Amino acid sequence: MELRTLRYFVAVAEELHFGRAAGRLHMSQPPLSRAIKRLETEVGAVLFVRSPAGVTLTPAGAVLLDEARALLDQADRARVRVAAAAGAATITVGVLGDGADPGAARLAAAFRRRHPHVEVRVRDTDLTDPTCGLHAGLVDVALTRGPFDETGLDVRELRADPVGALLRADDPLARRDSLRLADLADRRWFRFPEGTDPRWQSYWNGGRRREGPVVRAVQECRQAVLWNGTVGLTLLDHEPADGLTVLPLVDMPPSRVVVAWRAGDTDPLVRSFVRIAIAAYRDQAPHRRHPDGRPTGTPVPDRRACPAASS
Repeated sequence: MELRTLRYFVAVAEELHFGRAAGRLHMSQPPLSRAIKRLETEVGAVLFVRSPAGVTLTPAGAVLLDEARALLDQADRARVRVAAAAGAATITVGVLGDGADPGAARLAAAFRRRHPHVEVRVRDTDLTDPTCGLHAGLVDVALTRGPFDETGLDVRELRADPVGALLRADDPLARRDSLRLADLADRRWFRFPEGTDPRWQSYWNGGRRREGPVVRAVQECRQAVLWNGTVGLTLLDHEPADGLTVLPLVDMPPSRVVVAWRAGDTDPLVRSFVRIAIAAYRDQAPHRRHPDGRPTGTPVPDRRACPAASS
C-alpha cells in the first residue's frame, strides 16, 4: 500500500467528490479513479459508494480513512524528525491581522506537541495581503481569510464566521436590529489601498467599489469609523471598542478562515501543519448563537473589531 495512493484516498474521502479531489491533487480524474480502484482491489473492500448524487464512504472506507491519516502522519513525522536531527526543520507561518483566535492557539499547541524540535517563524501581515506573503514566497503556509487570488495555491476552509456592519454607536442605523448591504449603499466606507487583491477588496466592500478613508490595519479600521463616521464590515462576534457597535448583515456571506499553501508543496512540515490545522478547527467548540438565540452551526471565534483580523 503506497503512501501516494493513501494520499489520493484521503483527498477523495475528505472532498467526497472525485473531480474536486483531482483538482486538489493537481491531477486529472481518470488516473485518480484508477488508483482508487486498485486500492479497493488491494484491500479487498469497496471504499466508496458512487452515485449521481456524489460519493460516500463505506464502513470499510471510514476505517481506512482513520488508518490512512495515521500512517501519513507517521510518515511525515519521520521525515520531520530526520530534518530536525540534521538541523534543517523550520517552517514560516503567515498570520493575518492582530487577533488571538482560540483555533489558532489550539493549532499552535498541537503543532508544538507534534513537532517540539521544529522552529516556527511567524510573519504577521496587515490587511492588504490576505495571502500573508505566500504569493511572494515569504512564507510556507498561511493562516488567513478568503477570498483572494488562489492561483498556484491550495486552500482549505477551516471555519466560516458571520459578518456584520461596524458603525459608530450614535449612528442612526445603530438603532436597528440588523441591516442589509443596501442600507449602507450611500455611506462612505473604510477601504484598502489600490493594488490590494481585488477579490479581497470586493468582499470587504460588500461587492462594489466604495469611497472613503484608506486603511491597512485593524486599529485603523476602528479609528476610521470612530473619527470619520464611516462604515465597514467586521466579524459579527467581535467586541467593539467604546463608541462603536456591530449589527448583523443578513445578506452578507460569511468570512472563511482558511489555511493556504503553495500548490504541489511536498514539504512534510507543511502537510503536517495543514492536517493539524484542520483537526484543531474541526474540534473547536462550543458553537456561537445568533442574537435571537438560534445556533449558527459554526464554532465561536475570538472577538475582534475589524475585517479579517487573523483567523
